Amino acid sequence: MPEPNALKCLVVDDEPRLRRVLVRLLEGQGFTCSEAGSGTEALEIMQREAVPLVISDLRMPQMDGEALLSEIATRWPDSAVIVVTGVAEVESAVACLQLGAFDYIAKPFHPEEVRARVTQALDKRRLLLENRMYQQELERRVQEQARRIEELSLERLQALVHFLEEKDSYTRGHSVRVTNYAVAIGRRLDLVPDVGDMIALGAELHDIGKIGVSESVLHKAGKLSEAEYRHIMEHPVIGARILEPLMRDAPQALAIVRSHHERLDGKGVPDGLKGDRIPLEVRVVTVADSFDAMTSARPYRPPPVGAQRDQGARGGKGRPIRPQCGGCLSCGIPRHNGPARGQSPGPPVAPARLRGEGPRRLTRVRLTRVPHLPTLRACPTP
Repeated sequence: MPEPNALKCLVVDDEPRLRRVLVRLLEGQGFTCSEAGSGTEALEIMQREAVPLVISDLRMPQMDGEALLSEIATRWPDSAVIVVTGVAEVESAVACLQLGAFDYIAKPFHPEEVRARVTQALDKRRLLLENRMYQQELERRVQEQARRIEELSLERLQALVHFLEEKDSYTRGHSVRVTNYAVAIGRRLDLVPDVGDMIALGAELHDIGKIGVSESVLHKAGKLSEAEYRHIMEHPVIGARILEPLMRDAPQALAIVRSHHERLDGKGVPDGLKGDRIPLEVRVVTVADSFDAMTSARPYRPPPVGAQRDQGARGGKGRPIRPQCGGCLSCGIPRHNGPARGQSPGPPVAPARLRGEGPRRLTRVRLTRVPHLPTLRACPTP
């Protein structure tokens, strides 16, 4: 017999004499018993305090044992129910087993039979609860392991982005600078932290698709041909395809990777999104990416300075960027040139942990302080 000292039992029967026999028997085994004369009264007791064991007669007025069993199985599935039935009602008892009863006792019953049925029911309940707890713990561990695998995969992709940029003195530190610019713009726009985290992740990985672009095209010093331009502009789709299996829980960051070359006038790539169809977080990174491209040295031109740089931050003539984002960035444009060609972005600062959507956490984005990153000051919204 399992140790029932801390267990409570509810005995349900419309016959007080039979109800008292069962109560005395169970109390002799250490149970604390409650009594109910009908199914309706039993539900009222269960609502006040659910019990682990219910022994109920099958035939009762108002609400019979089958209806009570159905309610308990639905509302209190952790409670074990044993039905008590007459010899002629065995078929009904079997039907109750199919509805979720743990066992049944036929009248007239022997005390030893009741003890044995109760023992079996409680053993079965204990095993079911232990199995459920084991499954929940196993699921938690699997989810934790999957999350860790995603973190490691994204960390490797982040490292790959920086490795690819290190091969080219012109783009060295580009993703880090874009991340810092985008995060700064997000703060000026008072975006919530979760959106800011998605912006940071998407900004750092926005050019991962360039791994599928020919290096001769990426590093070409002269003007690109039309075919070369189309080839290089495939990198948003390539990047989104690479990251999609790892970023199902970060759709905003994935949208940044795919859509950071879209334009408000609908003439961007790859999907020709227009106006408000381009998410705000994508526009923020687009502005940051455009600013870094316009203010950094390239194989085909030196970095712009002075008025050219200010105009670039504000969008330039005819540049289809979001004015509010450009205004937030332009408020903090420094009056000196950016880092020299090949200059390192600078030492790392404290990492920002991504919170993401739901309980899962994706990874950490390591933000690096860039020497020429603007310190944004207060300015009116354009």
